[in-house]
Amino acid sequence: MLPRIADSLSFLYLENVRVVQDDTGVCAQVQKDDGSDSRVSLPVAALSCVLMGTGTSITNPAMATLARHGTTVVWSGAGGVRMYSASQPSNLTTEWLERQVRCWADETTRFDVASRMYEMRFGMTVPQGTTMHSLRGLEGQRMKALYQSLAQRHRMRGFKRNYNPQHWDHQNPVNQALSAANTALYGVVHTAVLAMGCSPALGFIHSGKQHSFVYDLADLYKAKHTIPLAFSLHHSNQPDRDARIRLRAEFRLYKLMPQIVHDIQRLLTPDAEIETEQPEEVDLVHLWDPDLGAMEAGVNYATDAEW
Repeated sequence: MLPRIADSLSFLYLENVRVVQDDTGVCAQVQKDDGSDSRVSLPVAALSCVLMGTGTSITNPAMATLARHGTTVVWSGAGGVRMYSASQPSNLTTEWLERQVRCWADETTRFDVASRMYEMRFGMTVPQGTTMHSLRGLEGQRMKALYQSLAQRHRMRGFKRNYNPQHWDHQNPVNQALSAANTALYGVVHTAVLAMGCSPALGFIHSGKQHSFVYDLADLYKAKHTIPLAFSLHHSNQPDRDARIRLRAEFRLYKLMPQIVHDIQRLLTPDAEIETEQPEEVDLVHLWDPDLGAMEAGVNYATDAEW
């Protein structure tokens, strides 16, 4: 089942505001120097993801409204360079989660999914007998070559990818833009993962973190979206802000959100026909039986003889 997010905006980053619920909807509230406040209405029905940056807070009614609209809320660090946590809507089925678990739990199918990820990234078929170690080596070579190519194009000698949030202001604009853009990308990918009911923790290449599957999927899009954008901002005075603004427009232009959902389905069920419409009614809960399969919930199955 596809979540209806194809027409949604990708993400909105907030910083130093208080998100509240008023009579008109959800608003971002900013305190002025004179003690009054200024409010900006948020289009929560059209937002897929809200990135809550440093200095933000949210009230319980506002959070409930976001949850009702299926908007994912991601708590991120200053400038959007870290992703700490995210909310998940409760009205989801477990169909895609169960498919993900079946693929992840078996070593053969897990490697098959990892291989499909590399094929999607590099446009090449993984040869028979290839190991996970050699796939990682292939990725490292491709990414190094991409960084070198973009650095030469923008005349940046000796560029090195460096991420150090403790010394954020001392990093060059490309590294700042890339960190901010990647975190925004993680938020959008996380939204798609949660909207489908999958687990962000069960990664096929990355492992050991609660966002492992998010990192797996985000790697599919960095070479096209975040890395070239970051290098194009090497003269920017506010690279993290400029990266988020341009990235939001680019995500909408290329319709990245529905692409992520489609790619998840291709990875988990490569040979199956994918539904393009969501049914009007969904059975959210059923009972599992090892012999009979899925059983209707909310039914008393006891017989008189058992009492």
